Formats: sequence, C-alpha cells, structure tokens
Amino acid sequence: MLQKSTLEFLTQLKENNDRDWFAANKKAFESEQKLAKTFFTSVVEQLGRIDSIERIQIFRIYRDVRFSKDKAPYKNHFSVGFTRTKPMLRGGYYLHIEPGGSFVGGGFWEPNAEDLNRIRKEFEMDDEEIRTILADDTFKKFFGELKGEELKTAPKGFDKTHPAIDLIRQKQFLLTRSFSDKEVMAPNFEENVLITFKAMRPFFDYMSDVLSTDLNGELIY
Repeated sequence: MLQKSTLEFLTQLKENNDRDWFAANKKAFESEQKLAKTFFTSVVEQLGRIDSIERIQIFRIYRDVRFSKDKAPYKNHFSVGFTRTKPMLRGGYYLHIEPGGSFVGGGFWEPNAEDLNRIRKEFEMDDEEIRTILADDTFKKFFGELKGEELKTAPKGFDKTHPAIDLIRQKQFLLTRSFSDKEVMAPNFEENVLITFKAMRPFFDYMSDVLSTDLNGELIY
C-alpha cells in the first residue's frame, strides 16, 4: 500500500515548492520516494505476470524549467512508466500519484511519424474494429473515451470528409482513469491499478497488430 504520509509530503511540497524548503526536508523526500518506489516495483512485478514489460522508468522529482514559464523546481507527484516489449508489443502504462490528481494512464504519447502514418492508414482502410473496442462497455466504464492531442484538420494525404477523420486527426492515443485520494489509500489500490492496466489490453493488442504488420496484414518483423 501507499502511505498517507506520501500524499501529505506531496501536498506540503506543492505549498512550498522552492529549493530551500526541499533541502530542509530532503530526508522526508527520500523516505517518501523510497515508499513510492517500493509500491511501483510491486506493481511492475504483478504486471509482469500478465504482460511482457521491457522497461520501467521511475520519473525524477526535478522539473526541467529551461523552456517553461512555470519555474517551480519540483514536481508535485511521483510517477512511473512501464513500456511493453517491442517490436511485437506496443503501448505503455503510466501511474501518477498526486494529491487530488492521481490517475492511471496508458497508450501512445508521441508515436513516431512512421507509426502514426501506419495507424492513420489503418483507420482510413477500416475503422470498424477500433470503434468496437472504443465502444465496449468495459472500455467506456474505465476510460470514457480515447484522449490526446489532435489536428484541427485532416493530415496531409487524407480526405477531410473521410468517415474516420475523427480518428485520423489524432496525434496521440491516450487512455486515463482518475482515482481519488481515498481510493489511492485503499488496500486494494494496487489491484485496481492492475485491473485498469488489464482493461487497456484490447486496445493495446489491436495497435500492436497494426504496428507489426503492413496494410495487407503481413508481419513486418
């Protein structure tokens, strides 16, 4: 389980986001970071039983403020990403712990140009399967709808009147499910995280099939 002290520390950090306060509370940070890492490690161990995970990335608390108007030096959350084993398995899982803003996410944050074009071509050719996945009751219960940035018009080479243009315009393909602080502190939170990750699998499996084949359905790896 995550500890109440972790959310309390992150709340205090949000209210005192400066280097002097952080330096004075460095030991508290290290203690809470260790607890968060222990939880993240447990999650990936359980996730590895139902999926093949290539990499785990626990994100640093320090913000890159070089190109940001917000100069607060620290993040107000702990987070971790889990990448599925490429090239046959695509997509990544994400877990974000923040007072009042915790969520589980997953999908394709920055697909490269080749992958993005392949996905769009699939939607252009046949959008029935992806729409069936997005309309599934379990998908809608957990994630509502597909999220992410999109173009305002059709990408180059695609018909703006195509019936699947709403999908073709997507630049990102993201799924998110929010959790309250009470849910994060509950004994079954880890179980709920894993159930949420598992609910992403039909979407991930579809995208993996698309990205590991050509437009004729032939494997390219």
